[in-house]
Amino acid sequence: MARTPLSWLAGRYTLGPRSVRAAAVTSVVAAIGIIMTGGVVRVTGSGLGCPDWPMCTDSTLAPTSEMGLHGAIEFSNRMLTGVLCVVVGWVIIAARLQRTPVPRVLRAGWAQFWIVVLNAVVGGVTVWLKLSPYIVAAHFLAAMLLLTAAAVTWDATLDDARGGPAGAAPSERARGLATALVAVTAVMVVVGTVTSGTGPHAGDSSDVPRIGLDWTTVTVVHGLLAAVVLVLAAVLFAALPRDTSGAAARRRTAVFLLVVLAQGLIGVVQSLTGLPEAAVILHLLGAALVWVGALRVLLAARPARLLAAPGPEPVLPAPAVRAPEHSV
Repeated sequence: MARTPLSWLAGRYTLGPRSVRAAAVTSVVAAIGIIMTGGVVRVTGSGLGCPDWPMCTDSTLAPTSEMGLHGAIEFSNRMLTGVLCVVVGWVIIAARLQRTPVPRVLRAGWAQFWIVVLNAVVGGVTVWLKLSPYIVAAHFLAAMLLLTAAAVTWDATLDDARGGPAGAAPSERARGLATALVAVTAVMVVVGTVTSGTGPHAGDSSDVPRIGLDWTTVTVVHGLLAAVVLVLAAVLFAALPRDTSGAAARRRTAVFLLVVLAQGLIGVVQSLTGLPEAAVILHLLGAALVWVGALRVLLAARPARLLAAPGPEPVLPAPAVRAPEHSV
């Protein structure tokens, strides 16, 4: 069997579980960071600071002095893709070098890698199409997909540390509510990208087309979805048992409720004050935290199951020994 560099390395070195948990947490932070820096590019009007991709211009990889601050901001955001690659590579290597590897963690790490590649390509298309609001929305959703994979990886490493999932919810109703919570939260996030696409922050100082919908109407729909998310979370919290079987799900749901309330407050403030840049960035941070929170609630409410770690190899019966044949 052909050996890969990772299998060769795993045959010589091992890492402890703490290393893969640290890598997984770092990947979550990095995914949130790329969402926020993308927001900085948009609200500062730096989306076309580098007018081409993958080169900044036809002849230079980096921005020139004539491009000023906008070029520096946009190019810095591009360079963060390299940081993401390093972090995700750390997740993959740390997962592979575990003494007892957990395939679920390794698969989630590789999923992050391919999503980073996808996100880079969508970012390039965004520049080529001169910040089409639809592609900008797709770019944000690709970043949220990366955050999803990072959150799932993190949760898998926590399962490994505990020896199993953290307190599964005991009822089908609670699991159904958790699933509905994630579904409605996902719709809210998508509508939020439409809200941004109709708003004033187009991502560049020049005249960039916007989505042809009324901003106020889309904002009201976005707010109503947030109210539905809040109600679902409150109903789920009440439905979860107070004993140890639902402790993890109740704790995560309580944190989720607080994050949604804070996010709603930021959303109202930014809408009433003309969408100031700082409030928009905070709202993007809130969106990332809300999405991670919803995923963690669902993961805590899933049925108990065995980890996907390899168990001891089965003992195979010894091959039968044939008696020598005698010729007559």
